[in-house]
Amino acid sequence: MTKTLMTVGAFTLLAALSVDASAALRVKCETRSDRSRASVDGSNLRSGLYSSMITSGPNTAQSPQEQTVGDEVEFDFDSNRRDIRQGATPIAKNFIVNNTVTGSLLDASGNVLESKTVSCRRN
Repeated sequence: MTKTLMTVGAFTLLAALSVDASAALRVKCETRSDRSRASVDGSNLRSGLYSSMITSGPNTAQSPQEQTVGDEVEFDFDSNRRDIRQGATPIAKNFIVNNTVTGSLLDASGNVLESKTVSCRRN
């Protein structure tokens, strides 16, 4: 019976890990002379709370936690006041350095689940 419980427990753990392993991360960013903006979107996630962090050069910003909608969660970072009023996490207009951003998806405990570095679009 103990072996059966151990096998069931191991299978349950592997099934839970496989859900996180299939998580998809999309990071996008854009720079302008007077604006920085980025988004971090996760999909194929278990229901729960997640947050996001972006880093560019020495700059780091972290979003508040958001609840998944279906199996997805989306985070916006922006220096534009209108977008900040609509819920984007505020960043400085010169936040993006060397035209690259690393976006990370964090679980409710703050553990990094996935990270991706991208080149930003310039306008």
